[in-house]
Amino acid sequence: MKIAQTALPGVVVVETTPFADDRGAFACLYDARELTPAIGGRRIVQINHSRTSAVGAVRGMHFQYPPHAEMKLVRCLRGRVWDVAVDLRAGSSTFLRWHAEELAPDNARMLVIPEGCAHGFQVLEQDSELLYLHTARYVPEAEGGVSCHDPRLGITWPLPVAGLSRRDSSFPPIALNFSGIAA
Repeated sequence: MKIAQTALPGVVVVETTPFADDRGAFACLYDARELTPAIGGRRIVQINHSRTSAVGAVRGMHFQYPPHAEMKLVRCLRGRVWDVAVDLRAGSSTFLRWHAEELAPDNARMLVIPEGCAHGFQVLEQDSELLYLHTARYVPEAEGGVSCHDPRLGITWPLPVAGLSRRDSSFPPIALNFSGIAA
């Protein structure tokens, strides 16, 4: 596994090298020892899977407030997505900046998104599927979100945004006095 730091501290790209032969392919998706530089001593406590049918659909931008904040490790198992992390951490030098990666099975990338960052993605290929590994359980009362259209973030989506859920459509833009999520 190769771990590459992005411009946002703690947001890293993990690349794996699948083994392929005439039978097919094999890839290690998670190795706690090799991922220690990216995830430290955190444990994976919940694994989720999503499938999104419509090209252009956006899910996000989601996060959980402390003390239920979570690190997410996100990998695309089928299709292609534009995966985005936004830094919402109070006092961060990259506060309100975002980083995106195209995730697809053929590029074997995983995006690691630390606590205090919002996460969302846009589907670039029909019936895309994501696998999420979480370091904290989902707690509905701790859920937060920001608008994927927020002008303060200026996320450049590759396609027109479509298919927002009622919940994701209800997330407000970041308030001018928002100073971030405390650690």
